[in-house]
Amino acid sequence: MKVKSNLTRVMMSFLAVLLIVSTFAPFGSANSDRELEIGELFGSYDLSSSDEVTVIVELDEPSIVEAKSKGKSQTKGNLQRVREDVIDDVHSAAPNSEINREYDYVFSGFSVQLPQNEIGSLLSVDGVKAVYPDVLYQVDAFDPELIDSESFSPAMMESAPFIGAEEAWKDLGITGKGVTVAIIDTGVDYTHPDLAHAFGDYKGYDFVDNDEDPQEGPGQYHGTHVAGTVAANGAIKGVAPDASLIGYRVLGPNGGTTADVVAAIELAVQDGADIMNLSLGNTLNNPDWATSIALDWAMAEGVVAVTSNGNAGPNNWTVGSPGTSRDAISVGATQLPYKVFTAETTSSDGVSYASSAVQGFPSEEELLALNGQDFELVDVGFGSPAEFAGKDLEGKIALISRGAGIPFVDKATEAKKAGAVGAILYNNVAGSMPLIPGMDVPTIMLNQADGQALLAKVNDVTVSFDIEFAGAVGETMADFSSRGPVTFTWMIKPDVSAPGVNIVSTFPGETYAALQGTSMSAPHVAGAAALILEAHPDWSVDNVKAALMNTAEDMIDPATGKSYPHNTQGAGSIRVLDAIETETLVSPGSYSFGKFVKESGRQVEKQHFEITNLSDERKRYSIDVEFHDEAAADGIKVNTSNNLQVQPGKTQKVNMNVQVNASGLEAGYYEATITLTDGSDVIEVPSILFVGEPDYPRVTGAFMGKEADGSYYVGSYLPGGADVIEYDIYVLGPGNTIGGFVDTIGSFENVEAPIHEFNWDGTVQNGINLPNGQWVLGVYVEKAGVTEYKAYLVTKN
Repeated sequence: MKVKSNLTRVMMSFLAVLLIVSTFAPFGSANSDRELEIGELFGSYDLSSSDEVTVIVELDEPSIVEAKSKGKSQTKGNLQRVREDVIDDVHSAAPNSEINREYDYVFSGFSVQLPQNEIGSLLSVDGVKAVYPDVLYQVDAFDPELIDSESFSPAMMESAPFIGAEEAWKDLGITGKGVTVAIIDTGVDYTHPDLAHAFGDYKGYDFVDNDEDPQEGPGQYHGTHVAGTVAANGAIKGVAPDASLIGYRVLGPNGGTTADVVAAIELAVQDGADIMNLSLGNTLNNPDWATSIALDWAMAEGVVAVTSNGNAGPNNWTVGSPGTSRDAISVGATQLPYKVFTAETTSSDGVSYASSAVQGFPSEEELLALNGQDFELVDVGFGSPAEFAGKDLEGKIALISRGAGIPFVDKATEAKKAGAVGAILYNNVAGSMPLIPGMDVPTIMLNQADGQALLAKVNDVTVSFDIEFAGAVGETMADFSSRGPVTFTWMIKPDVSAPGVNIVSTFPGETYAALQGTSMSAPHVAGAAALILEAHPDWSVDNVKAALMNTAEDMIDPATGKSYPHNTQGAGSIRVLDAIETETLVSPGSYSFGKFVKESGRQVEKQHFEITNLSDERKRYSIDVEFHDEAAADGIKVNTSNNLQVQPGKTQKVNMNVQVNASGLEAGYYEATITLTDGSDVIEVPSILFVGEPDYPRVTGAFMGKEADGSYYVGSYLPGGADVIEYDIYVLGPGNTIGGFVDTIGSFENVEAPIHEFNWDGTVQNGINLPNGQWVLGVYVEKAGVTEYKAYLVTKN
């Protein structure tokens, strides 16, 4: 049976034991309503199963870094004694448990493997603060495109010069020398000629194979690519070409575990890294999972932690751990400036398709090469690997439908793998589709009507194209880049953005490849941090983060002509030379006013941020707070100093008085910009304020499984709980679509966060037993007046 994080079922079993004991106690001493003090459980488990899982245990006893930051005394010896006592109790409470990794520096606890039916006993052990799932981490990148020696040019590595790194090298002589960057990834090919200079005798550690050789495993390449963006110095140059590197292999061919990632963070801090880069992630939008906690304490210890924001965009609330970390620098992905083309598509029966437009392409040459030819079409459905299988696409155009949950870039990648020279991707709903720069084959998009018309005669016509240059677009956000905010902390994420589309870097075997993803964006920021620390070795991690955010370039969405939202671009795209030369730091570099939930009257909160004057003369700053939504003007007032003088080399607190009258505002979040200027330089701090219940996803997943007694547990993940929730069963239609409605199998009210689950007997209308197989589980959720309906593929067995 699954268990909710509030441990209702576990508590019931414990209370049952208490009731048995109380029958032998004096009258009046029993208290069957008393809630036991037990560790907090995160995640979902089958507590009736003897199948083993690994979990991460956090102790009440603080880690060395946590204790130091709180002014408390802590030693490794004391932590070891406390941890060993807890481990002894764990073995007694959970006899089949086996301890794996142990932590003490930035995280206090250990990883343990045990049967799921012993987790309840684990939670009752004195000294256990929390238990986290050992979730799977994957790289935040798409498949690589290898670049052969004949086609390779050093000019392909254009992203480092674009963010200002080349100016730092040439104008200031700043190259990252003396700064050490930890690459926590799939390992690194430290023998690559462009990377060998960066490694000393100590190369790092492999947590996958548990040895001191962090060389990438067979078929792996991600860490080498990331390392090259940071510090390559050969045929290409990374952002900080003279920085030193240490490699930590935590991701094997099938990904990596929380246990290994946390262990690598600890070791990197103790090995003396100045910066760590984690181009990895999962889909958990929560700031309090073990990896995020470890990164926060690494930052507290003075190590700049940089992490990718994830590739689950473009919707809000898609950022995942460890990008959800409170303190680490989370990075979104941008596309470098590119050219725009028009495209006419004509079929051989003389029909021209008015909606025809270029969606994306790998190079201008490949796009224009489609002109002046007639191409056969091949229908490949939604573009899944199975739909391409067995079809002849060589030299042809793949006709692909949008949908089935397959990203646009993946459809183009499959077309390339199959030998297609291009693709026509048509919409499966009314409306438009986004531009996706950097796709693996030239891709022309059509609307739904034009796509269906072409599909109807796909085997009877050929197509030709007339593609022409139409203009240029500046730096833009990548559609795949995950967006914030973060649940519970309501923070803006990403913090900053950097190039992450079609990034050329080192590849194992003395070669090079182009990759895209927020995995490619994060090392740009890690390299930029290395340049900043060489220029300012006395700067704190907060100084480095603020400098990158305060000087970032605001980006304009070409679709709207306005700035991208804060939760899309963060503070903007980094500009490293400006960050090095800034004379003012505003911290934090983005600001969340938090939630205001008072339904009537005014809710008033006092808040503050800090200004540091790095110059050698007094500066006077004017301050303005402006909300982007005009409706916020009447309901939100932020009063602060209009003018503030800060002495040279000093830091001063800026107090804010925030008043919100929620009765005049719609629930949701409101973005604002805090603008500071000293008369010459302007700093814009992205800000956000929530009124009422935020518009986070009401449901983020669902599950179904079989109990030992033959019944089924059914449930869903609810970040904010639910006022009403209903579960519907549908037939699974062709192409993973929703078929006919079968029955509503559960309806509930006032459900608590973050997990809901109930027991189902497996029958539907009139007591009919639902046959085994795949079905669609529809989940309707209503919370704070907001409704949401999502569908999930489940298996009944």
